[in-house]
Amino acid sequence: QVQLVESGGGSVQAGGSLRLSCQTSGVSTIRYAGMGWFRQAAGKEREGVAVVNRESDTVYADSVKGRFTISKDNAENTLYLQMDSLKPEDTAMYYCAANFAGRWVGLSPRDYYFWGQGTQVIVSS
Repeated sequence: QVQLVESGGGSVQAGGSLRLSCQTSGVSTIRYAGMGWFRQAAGKEREGVAVVNRESDTVYADSVKGRFTISKDNAENTLYLQMDSLKPEDTAMYYCAANFAGRWVGLSPRDYYFWGQGTQVIVSS
């Protein structure tokens, strides 16, 4: 079955960087998948952070534009999120999500069928 496993979370000081990874298994390729990163802070709803569709078409939440970069390694079936200039408000559990139906996906969690278990990011001031 399809599995998404996130890694790379941790604790950093404001201004620091982290790179999250999402290893996908149970599929032959993620080349045609719409995939995204979401986050959920304590007491808040899950929100879309960044999305990449099959043609490397990317979408970012306004709060992370210019600081975060999403990318896919189709050969490794891995999704990445490079996070720079981190702020305390970026503290959250970060989740990877995928839609393998071949249609365009956006920042809404409703667009996705498969989810990872999450990796925690803590940014201290």
